[in-house]
Amino acid sequence: MSYENEKSAPPVPSLHDLPEDAIPKIDPSLAEEIQEEEDAHLGVRTVEAAERVYGRYSKWFLFIGIGLASYIYSLDGQTTYNYLAFATSTFDKHGLISTIQVAQSIIIACGKPVIAKVADVSSRGTSYIVVLLFYVLGYIVIASANGVGALAAGIILYAIGYTGLQLLSQIIIADITTLKWRGFVSSMTSAPFIINAFIGSNISTSMLEHSTWRWGYGMFAILVPASLSPLIITLFWAERKAKKLGLVRPPPKRLEPAFHIALLRKVWLYAEQLDVVGLAILGTAVALILLPLTLAQGAKGQWDNPSMIAMIVVGCVLLPVFAVWDIYFAKRPVFPRRFLTNRSVVFAAWIGFFDFFSFYMSFTYLYSFVLVTKSWSLIDATYFNQTQTVALTVFGIAAGFAMRFLRRYKWVLTCGLCIRLLGVGLMIHSRGANASDAEIVWTQLLQGIGGGFASVASQVGAQASVPHVDVAMVTAVVLLWTEIGGAVGSGVGAFTRSCFQPPPPPPPLSLSQSEY
Repeated sequence: MSYENEKSAPPVPSLHDLPEDAIPKIDPSLAEEIQEEEDAHLGVRTVEAAERVYGRYSKWFLFIGIGLASYIYSLDGQTTYNYLAFATSTFDKHGLISTIQVAQSIIIACGKPVIAKVADVSSRGTSYIVVLLFYVLGYIVIASANGVGALAAGIILYAIGYTGLQLLSQIIIADITTLKWRGFVSSMTSAPFIINAFIGSNISTSMLEHSTWRWGYGMFAILVPASLSPLIITLFWAERKAKKLGLVRPPPKRLEPAFHIALLRKVWLYAEQLDVVGLAILGTAVALILLPLTLAQGAKGQWDNPSMIAMIVVGCVLLPVFAVWDIYFAKRPVFPRRFLTNRSVVFAAWIGFFDFFSFYMSFTYLYSFVLVTKSWSLIDATYFNQTQTVALTVFGIAAGFAMRFLRRYKWVLTCGLCIRLLGVGLMIHSRGANASDAEIVWTQLLQGIGGGFASVASQVGAQASVPHVDVAMVTAVVLLWTEIGGAVGSGVGAFTRSCFQPPPPPPPLSLSQSEY
């Protein structure tokens, strides 16, 4: 990034006088900390070198690849979510939806830093290969599941691929765009959600009416590799060409891989880079705290079951253990200290946490709720299920475009949060079977409008506050905390359902009983 114009700038420069990507100079202590982690950013060198070999046509291939990846990600999200209720009902386990979603949210959250570090240490293309393998394997397991256990295992494998695809698309956009256009381009990757809100709804409805949910999942084991291939090929082509032209600086001698060291030592070195121990402690803690909220109702003795209390206690104990590990022992912590002292990153993470908390607390059983309480057709219920997603996408694009000219994100963020809060508050009035159709639809529209503004503004704000070598990790950390908020929301939603759901009706009297 260039700061050549700073000397000639007026004493109090306006935003228009600064270079397009200008950000404050890195603090010397921060620069030293980043230098010490040079082995964790070797992949960033490759990315920066590859950026220099793209021509007009190859850049178009890259954008087309990102577009295809975004489309298949959208189609997946707009269809497979509707199959879960039917898949669990097949095994007579509909009440486990929230349990599966909590586990899925934890994997999605904890997988983001791992994928981001793989992208930083190796390359973006290699990361896409890893993501694709988990994606395909997960859907094969789901499609062939013969029990709810296999279904949950497949969803967890798929969640690693799904979270990786979401994260890598945002990272590549941050790599190739300037701050002026980043919010707009980032939000444009969600544009397929507008189209697939209708196409996806018709596909999922037709699949359920004329085929099975298994094919609904299984078809993506074919579609995802085909859609990601152009992007992966373009990324590897650019990386290979940059290396042939000598644009990739070789790592210092101290960072060259030592092939003579033992295999276990290599594994440990990679585990240190990814902070596998820290992520395992954090994921276990969150799982132990949240899973009892979804499992207690079906457990023997419910909350009197000692194992439920033990899980929560152990989970709460592990949280300070994670903090101690990350602060004092982790070589490459999940939450680097420079992120924790960065207000923009901290605020973005907590905004995302509470945003997803409120969303999943109500949305987990919303589809099932409208199927039971509204006399809507299956296709209408599916359209309703996409209402908030469409609003998020449309107003996220509008927010990104507005930020290009306003050059401010805090006002956009504040406005979005106020609108979203209004939509969440209105759901208090629209609960129950007697709420009008317009009222319940408007709660989703308002949440989508506010969420679209807030999500784009908070992400760009966090990315703008760090140097390029930290963009991938700061994006992952913000999304990690955001997804944990979603897991907490799903757990609270399940707990609320189990506490307030009326008991099943008693069985009908038999003939012998009725005679008395």
